Amino acid sequence: MEMQSKIMERGDRDRLSDLPDAILLYILSMLPEGKEVVRTSVLSQRWRFLWKSVAVSLNFGVPDYPYDEKTKKKILAFVASINRELHYWRSCEKIKAFRVFPVKYKEYLVKDVDFWVHFATKVANVEEFTLKFCIINFPDYVYKFPQFAYKNTSLRNLVLGNCGLNPSGSVNWSSLVSLSIGHLKLTDCVMEKIILGCPKLESLELDNVLGIRRLVISSVKLRKLIILNDEINEYTQWHDENIPSLEIFAPYVQNLVLSGFLYDEIRLQQSNVASLVTAVLNLNVDFVEFEDEEEKLEKECRYLKEFLRSVSHVENVELGPWCIKWLSILKLKGWQSPPSSWKYLKLLAALEHLPGIYSILQSSSELETLVIDWANYETIDRLLSCTNEVQQSRSVETHNVNCSLLHLKTIKIINFHGPLSGNNLVLRLVKYLLKNATVLEKLVIVAKFEGSDVPRDYVKVEQEFLSFPRSSLHASVVFSSG
Repeated sequence: MEMQSKIMERGDRDRLSDLPDAILLYILSMLPEGKEVVRTSVLSQRWRFLWKSVAVSLNFGVPDYPYDEKTKKKILAFVASINRELHYWRSCEKIKAFRVFPVKYKEYLVKDVDFWVHFATKVANVEEFTLKFCIINFPDYVYKFPQFAYKNTSLRNLVLGNCGLNPSGSVNWSSLVSLSIGHLKLTDCVMEKIILGCPKLESLELDNVLGIRRLVISSVKLRKLIILNDEINEYTQWHDENIPSLEIFAPYVQNLVLSGFLYDEIRLQQSNVASLVTAVLNLNVDFVEFEDEEEKLEKECRYLKEFLRSVSHVENVELGPWCIKWLSILKLKGWQSPPSSWKYLKLLAALEHLPGIYSILQSSSELETLVIDWANYETIDRLLSCTNEVQQSRSVETHNVNCSLLHLKTIKIINFHGPLSGNNLVLRLVKYLLKNATVLEKLVIVAKFEGSDVPRDYVKVEQEFLSFPRSSLHASVVFSSG
């Protein structure tokens, strides 16, 4: 206050307020919360109504209390506070985004949630709308997305979680670029309506969505498809063993992510994903219909073979622990991975997955970058029973003769945790890579350890790594901690 009084006494002007409206509005748009924008109205007469012209984002997070029936009053108070704020924001010229995360849907909230959807799609005409219920209901009790909201020309990004979708007519989301829907059941007919109603859609995310048999994406604009199922608790009760596998027809999709726990098969054919550039296969498949372990093993191995063939033409690939585990089992049974055009490969692996890693390297003659994320992934009894160090060592020796990594320039091994000295599996892998990567430029090993001091074990192994022979005269070995 004293400084402000001195400035006023000198007659200094408020230079900030003298700036043009366009600059002031830009400054206000940098504020993260709408409430902060409104507070600037008290600065001076010049600022009193500027906030109304700023494109703000409204965010209503989850209340910080656990859900139970006794918290109904708190939930209603939370809902009422949102309604009051939305009434207040009606006078704002531009609301860019509206995100709300209610705890759980109950029938007594239907009018309030309808009001939020109406405000977003008909009153504010936001570009981004998120409505995600944090506690999942079963399909018969989810919030039913209102029919009036299937017609909108302003939305560009839409995120819906645990909301039932069933348009009675056609869908018209003509400006929508990104769509994420999760925790619901859909039919092929509804999915087709949605895709046809989004001619500008570029990214589609299906998060724990069941019921679709054929996913047909013929739009040349839709380039990214994400299918997730990362929750195996409450949601698993939705599963119907009679639901057939999901077939994907997406000839123009360039980026595909399949992640999580799958009860049903996802069918891919290379001709149906011909434009794929990047594929992330971090999935875990469980064929629950097979009680016999041998039958289940055969089914999972056959399924993985089909998957690898379907993405053999892709440039960038990430494989999760399930894929590498079964590749290891297949390798120990004498099966070799099919040739691929992969140039970038990331593997989420465990030490026991080494046979699978060698199998992949042998079939990836075009590989330029290899990343091995060696986090503490759990191994499976089936793999442990098939694997021992002697077999893995024999696999390495065989590959030393048959494989040459002619294009591999960059190798990064990250998140390695545990003792290195005496670990023949790790030493053999590093030696193998240095020997066979003829144009290697850099091999980086990032180890994890507790505390600030580097263990003597790591110093010793670093020196051993640096002593290994290298086929590439320009290869450098970098050992670091992370």
